[in-house]
Amino acid sequence: MGWDEAKFKHLGLWVPVLAVLLLGTCRAHPIPDSSPLLQFGGQVRQRYLYTDDAQETEAHLEIRADGTVVGAARQSPESLLELKALKPGVIQIFGVKTSRFLCQGPDGKLYGSLHFDPKACSFRELLLEDGYNVYQSETLGLPLRLPPQRSSNRDPAPRGPARFLPLPGLPPAPPDPPGILAPEPPDVGSSDPLSMVGPSYGRSPSYTS
Repeated sequence: MGWDEAKFKHLGLWVPVLAVLLLGTCRAHPIPDSSPLLQFGGQVRQRYLYTDDAQETEAHLEIRADGTVVGAARQSPESLLELKALKPGVIQIFGVKTSRFLCQGPDGKLYGSLHFDPKACSFRELLLEDGYNVYQSETLGLPLRLPPQRSSNRDPAPRGPARFLPLPGLPPAPPDPPGILAPEPPDVGSSDPLSMVGPSYGRSPSYTS
């Protein structure tokens, strides 16, 4: 048997081994799903929902501790909301201060609930070209809008969706770093001005009077 023939047979033994290794590598590392919709899963944003659409005064959506939902003229701890994506285009709205979910009844009335109900507390988020958003109940299809500032017998329930502008919530201020006390000046009149010996924690009974 010549050297070339022996070398060819030796290399031929490695072909099945390499094939098994490559097959195992392909099975162990599947190609990841690169769908852009996956990036919205579990996304959380802290926002103030501001609106001036068909309102007598500019207002921020506010969920109070008693469960009522009103429009506040200024930003407050009760108007800081947490918007969490449930699935693409659908979110839940949570009051950070009061720990209540924004929900909507069959009559369109908004209220804050301590418990999340997917049918009442899931909203579809529609982005407009001017930067405002429109929110609708995923189950009922009713638009989310603040109650009117003043009740009117002629038009007790304003029609049409309200536009909300999500304003970023300010991050909490970092705590102040602990202060470092400045060293006390040395006592030049002491026998140990630099405190090299250290304080005396006890005395010998021989020196007590």
